[in-house]
Amino acid sequence: MALTPSSSYVPENILITGAAGFIASHVANRLARLYPHYKIVVLDKLDYCSNLKNLLPSLNSPNFKFVKGDITSADLVKYLLMTEGIDTIMHFAAQTHVDNSFGNSFEFTKNNVYGTHVLLEACKVSGQIRRFIHVSTDEVYGETEADAIVGNHEASQLLPTNPYSATKAGAEMLVMAYGRSYGLPFITTRGNNVYGPNQFPEKLIPKFILLAMQGKPLPIHGDGSNVRSYLFCEDVAEAFELVLHKGEVGHVYNIGTHKERRVLDVAKDICRLFKLDAEKSIQFVDNRPFNDQRYFLDDKKLKGLGWTERTPWEEGLQKTMDWYMKHPDWWGDVSGALLPHPRMLAMGAMDKSADYTQISELSDGQMKTTELHANGHPVQI
Repeated sequence: MALTPSSSYVPENILITGAAGFIASHVANRLARLYPHYKIVVLDKLDYCSNLKNLLPSLNSPNFKFVKGDITSADLVKYLLMTEGIDTIMHFAAQTHVDNSFGNSFEFTKNNVYGTHVLLEACKVSGQIRRFIHVSTDEVYGETEADAIVGNHEASQLLPTNPYSATKAGAEMLVMAYGRSYGLPFITTRGNNVYGPNQFPEKLIPKFILLAMQGKPLPIHGDGSNVRSYLFCEDVAEAFELVLHKGEVGHVYNIGTHKERRVLDVAKDICRLFKLDAEKSIQFVDNRPFNDQRYFLDDKKLKGLGWTERTPWEEGLQKTMDWYMKHPDWWGDVSGALLPHPRMLAMGAMDKSADYTQISELSDGQMKTTELHANGHPVQI
C-alpha cells in the first residue's frame, strides 16, 4: 500500500543508483508499482552482481526508465541529473561483499568512495536535489560487544574493521560534508543483512541454498559462532519507501532487527529445509582475515516513523528457497561465487548481452533502456 502523501516528502523524478542489484531492485520495483505518478530513473553498470532481469516487473512501466552507466563517470552523472530533471536520489550503487574487499580493496574505494564523490559533485552542480538518500551499512559501527543488550544507535561512533566497511564509512563522511558545506538535503540509512529472491549468491543465504540444491557442502568461516541479523527484502524495501517519504533531512536511520542468528544456525535451518544431515553437510573452513562477531542495531528511530518487520524468519527463508528452486539459472554460471573464499568476479564473467536478449523476448518492445557512455551521449539499446 502506498503511503498517504499528506505531511510527507513527495518526489517527482527519482534516480536510483545500482538499481539492478539486489536491494535496490526491490525498492525500484516497489516505487514504480505503488507510485505511477513518480518518474523512476534507474542507473546501473550491470556489474557481476547486478542483473537487468531483477527489474523485469518495471521495465515496461510508463514511469520507469533504465540507464546503463557507471556512477564514476562525472559527465554521465551530470548529464543524467540535468536531462531527467532529477530531484531525488537513492544511492545504492556500491561494491558490497566483505570477502571481496580483502582481495581487491581498490575497487571498493573506487566505487564506494570515489563513485559517491562524483555523484555528490553532480548534485552540487545541478542545484535541484531535494533529497539524497545514502545507503550505508551496519558494518560501519564495527563489532558489537558480545554481551551488549543495547544496539548501536544512530549517533554511535563509527569504527569499521574491514576494507568494505571503511569505504562505506568514508562515503558517509563525504555525504555529511556536502550536507554541511553545500546544504545537500541528505538522509543516511544503515542496515542489517538482507536476504530474499534475486540476491547474487556470493552472500551467505543464497550461497547456502544453491549449494544445498547441488548436494554440496555448506562452508562456514571459522566456527560459525558469528552472529548476524537478517531482514527479508520486501520489509527492507518498505523501510526505504518510508524513509523516502517520512525521513528527516540530516538524520540517520538504522534498518534492523533484534532477532539475531548464528551463522551455524542459519546453515542448520537451510539443511532442515532441504532435509539434509547438518553434520555431514556443514564444512568448517578458514576464517576471514577479520570477522566481526556481531552487529546489533537500535531500531527505535525507524519504528518511530511507523516501520515494523513483517516477515518471520521461517516464512522468508521458505520464500527465498522456493524462488531459487524455480530460478536456478537466474545468474548463469556462479561457480566462482560458491567457493568457500570467493574473490571478485570479473565484469565479463557473465554474458550480460544475454540479459537484454531474454528481456526483449519477454517485453512488448516498449522497454525504455539507455546506455550512457562517458561522453554523455545516449545510445538506445
